[in-house]
Amino acid sequence: MNYNEIFSKAEEILSTNGTKGITEVCELLMNEIEYYNWVGFYFMNDETQILEIGPYAGAETEHTRIPYGKGICGQVAVSGETFKVDDVYAQDNYIACSIETKAELVVPMKRNGSVIGQIDIDSHHATPFTDEDEVLLSQICDLVAALDLSPFGH
Repeated sequence: MNYNEIFSKAEEILSTNGTKGITEVCELLMNEIEYYNWVGFYFMNDETQILEIGPYAGAETEHTRIPYGKGICGQVAVSGETFKVDDVYAQDNYIACSIETKAELVVPMKRNGSVIGQIDIDSHHATPFTDEDEVLLSQICDLVAALDLSPFGH
């Protein structure tokens, strides 16, 4: 499945299932893109300044709540900008989720210009992410942001 087909399938899943389809979209991404080894959403809680985990696919994580500014996800919460890390071990402010993780890509999810969450991708491959990954994930974030995210505080 190419990226356009993956996006179309994600769009179909979310239009049919709403927020219940977010986990299925995570699984789709992880299963269709061989270097995606963990795929998950985090949602902003501006009141507590903590990212709270949402649907994900991959190994269980102890990082269910991440303070703004901490780790790659926390930095994206503050900057509102995509953060691609080709080598997680070269990053000072990195939270290790798995000893197998070599790279991470975090793309912010925005609604009406404000960051409301993000998608986080971990890879066991070094330097795997392309501009095409960033575009696909940004488009998927737009689809998710358009849903009724009240179960996640938005």
